[in-house]
Amino acid sequence: MEFDLGIQGLGILLALAIGVGLVAQFLPRAGTQWSGVIAGVAAFVGGLFVSEVMFAGATEAELQPVIDGLAFDEALLGTIVVGLVAVLVTRFLAHGAPFGRPHTV
Repeated sequence: MEFDLGIQGLGILLALAIGVGLVAQFLPRAGTQWSGVIAGVAAFVGGLFVSEVMFAGATEAELQPVIDGLAFDEALLGTIVVGLVAVLVTRFLAHGAPFGRPHTV
C-alpha cells in the first residue's frame, strides 16, 4: 500500500475537518467545550481513513475528483459521517442522552 497524499490534499482534508469542528462547536447545547476539537480530530482521521485506506486500491479513473492524492468525495463523506458520530457520542457522554434529556439512574 502506498500513500500518495500530497500537501495540497492534506490541506484540503484539514480544511474539511476544521469546518466540521467549527460546526460542531457552535451547535446549540454542545456536549462539552471541547466538542469542536473532538469532532474535528475525529473528522480528520475519518476522512484520512476513507480516502487512504478504504479507497487506496481504486484507480484515479474510478475515483473523481482526486486532488493531490486525496479522493475528495470519499474524504468528504468520511469527515461528515465520523464527525457526526463524534458529536453524538460527545453529547451522549456529556449529557447522558443524545439531545440533552436527563439521564435517569
